[in-house]
Amino acid sequence: MQSTVQTISLINLTIIFLPVLLVIGLLYKWSLEAGTALYSIIRMLLQLIILGYVLVFIFESQNLWMTLAVITIMILASSWIALRTIQQFRQRLFSYVFISSLVAGGSVLFISIYFVLGLEPIYKPQYSIPIAGMVFANTMNTMSLALERIYSELKNNISYIQARNTAFHASLIPIVNSMFAVGIVSLPGMMTGQVLSGISPLIAVRYQILIMCMIFSACALSTAMLLVLAKKPLTQLSIR
Repeated sequence: MQSTVQTISLINLTIIFLPVLLVIGLLYKWSLEAGTALYSIIRMLLQLIILGYVLVFIFESQNLWMTLAVITIMILASSWIALRTIQQFRQRLFSYVFISSLVAGGSVLFISIYFVLGLEPIYKPQYSIPIAGMVFANTMNTMSLALERIYSELKNNISYIQARNTAFHASLIPIVNSMFAVGIVSLPGMMTGQVLSGISPLIAVRYQILIMCMIFSACALSTAMLLVLAKKPLTQLSIR
């Protein structure tokens, strides 16, 4: 198989922004926070451009502490963003989200890169950083959904156990749906990238199985841990 990836020129890349601008125009016309969407796109561009240069430097350095620093920043940032749905309580709940991400998500990440991939060294940034990004981006979304749902349930005077179970179930719907659809409706991003780079689809499938199981378990365990640890503050906040 071909082992090179088709290069996207900067001129060709600008073409994809035409439908993006169409969406921004539609949001503006319908008065639906076009400014927020535009800001998110600009921020995404800046973050990815900076990330590209940073990753080149990190990959070349092969430094343990630099890799750990990047993963720590990922956990901190994802924990903060996860609280966006109830941002008025960010400072009260941040430590619970961070600990849940670090312990549960970090444990699944360790199992994946040490026992499954068998990396030598374990902190090899070309693998550990992208995989960590998948773990903490998904746990961020799952915990965010759970927090929004449990807060809403508790505000309606639902018991904590019932609210916890409802929130936990609702938070896992996206990842469960993605597992139902993978291979039938969708071809996952990591697998697509590997196939495009020339790796055998049979090998790419193994990686994707690892990723899907890793994300599912990390999301579920992190969210469950958060809902257990944060019972007292969530209950107190909901009765205000």
